[in-house]
Amino acid sequence: MNILLENFHSPLARLLLQFIVIILATRLVGSLFARFGQPAVIGEITAGILLGPSLFGWLSPAGAHFIFPKESLGILQLISQIGVCVFMFVVGLELDPAHLRQKARLAVVVSNVGIIVPFILGVSVSVLLHPVFAATGSSFLTFALFMGTAMSITAFPVLVRILKDRGMAKTPLGSLAIACAAVDDASAWAMLAVVVAIARATGLAATAFNLGLIVVFIAIMLLVVRPRLPRWFGVDGLETTPGRNVVAAALIFMTMSALLTEVMGIHALFGAFLAGVIMPPTKVFREGLTLQLENFSGVFLLPLFFAFSGLRTQLGLLNDLTSWLVCAGIIAVAMLGKLGGSMLAARFMGMSWNESFSLGALMNTRGLVELIALNIGYDLGILPPRIFTMMVIMALVTTFMAGPLLNLASGRKRTSASSEPIVVA
Repeated sequence: MNILLENFHSPLARLLLQFIVIILATRLVGSLFARFGQPAVIGEITAGILLGPSLFGWLSPAGAHFIFPKESLGILQLISQIGVCVFMFVVGLELDPAHLRQKARLAVVVSNVGIIVPFILGVSVSVLLHPVFAATGSSFLTFALFMGTAMSITAFPVLVRILKDRGMAKTPLGSLAIACAAVDDASAWAMLAVVVAIARATGLAATAFNLGLIVVFIAIMLLVVRPRLPRWFGVDGLETTPGRNVVAAALIFMTMSALLTEVMGIHALFGAFLAGVIMPPTKVFREGLTLQLENFSGVFLLPLFFAFSGLRTQLGLLNDLTSWLVCAGIIAVAMLGKLGGSMLAARFMGMSWNESFSLGALMNTRGLVELIALNIGYDLGILPPRIFTMMVIMALVTTFMAGPLLNLASGRKRTSASSEPIVVA
């Protein structure tokens, strides 16, 4: 028996045990949340938090240390980052240019206002948060820029799944929401790339150099690489499902793009996302590639990221009334900026109050994309543990509220319709 227990301490055995525990927990809690009409990803993120010090580590410190010893977390983080890179590649693949062309003017206005307003509010609230919560000597500039960017994010993949689950994806409102979220996602990741470049730079010259690299890299990818990809992948003008060799070529291309942005001091995730965006535009190709990558990464790799994020989320740090009030304030500011800004922009563009409110509720969805951004901020030392925990709670609450807010809007719409006078000809 002792020999068997000792064998559990080998790195491979420990990693396999972590895989089993994490995948089981995320699937079970995700299915439970889905049964109650919530996106499964909220349950999966919650499962990651429950596996961390907030519950499992609190109930059984010895068990938590046995399954998730500190020395094993480096390997877990690296594998989870590969999963997130594949996920961001898929997010890029799912950005459909057709949605943007159909709703271009309205989508650009709503998404830009839905970015600018929460960004300003996020920067403003940083003035109050930084002196109290930030680490001594940390840069206010990077903290404020990151908080503004984090407040501006919309979770494009979660939003699409909410719309599909509710049968709204093909409706005018659903199409507009997808277009707005696509613009929002691309803009937010560009902003985040700039923040990361500033955070990693050691001075003004280094910052300017990193920002210049971002511009050059994006220009080369969009203007030089993108037109040639269909021919390189052998799908030029063909509506064909990608075979194994094409999938392998796409993954190699994604990895090279991620490597370049990581080496340039931006972040590997930005390169993976951009690689997905510029993939050949044929619908069958994109959908086929998405399907092949999404199932494996979503079931096997992404849960590792949820667990790793959960191990960082320490609800015990919010151990006084002030901390919870600050957390509530962050949630309120996030909702005011995103839901309020998007709603008012949509109303200004001629949509009804009910449709504007529904669109704002959808744009307020943050989910997994927010969690990825928060982990980048944590890794760079921008977010201290307490603010990181508060922001994770904000991401969960705003995503959880999307369904109830849409139900509220639907109820108001039915009530309004039923109260209209019947005109007899």
